Amino acid sequence: MEKERKLARERAAVILEVRSGKLTATEGAERLGVSRKTYYEWEDRALKAMAEALENQAPGRPPVALDPEKEELQGKVQELEKKLYLAEKTIEVKDLLTAYDLHEAKKKQTKKSQGGKKR
Repeated sequence: MEKERKLARERAAVILEVRSGKLTATEGAERLGVSRKTYYEWEDRALKAMAEALENQAPGRPPVALDPEKEELQGKVQELEKKLYLAEKTIEVKDLLTAYDLHEAKKKQTKKSQGGKKR
């Protein structure tokens, strides 16, 4: 890993020397032990990566990637919370309907008892 990093830095240094005019592309390729074609491919990749790195990015920390298991569990929790909410609202509606039915039954009972007294 450290060796790869050292090679990448060496390549970057040579590319910067060529771009600044201190070396020719041929000299840079020779120093790196590659063909001019390979040198130009590396230079192209390096310049594209630099341009991408310098683009405006969203402020703040990048979002932390969740592990798949945690993400799945969070989805299940949300699903269960929705089901719980629906169950609670269903119970509320049933309670209201029961109270309404009791109220209607009481009204009918009152009408029957009042109807019998008037006769």
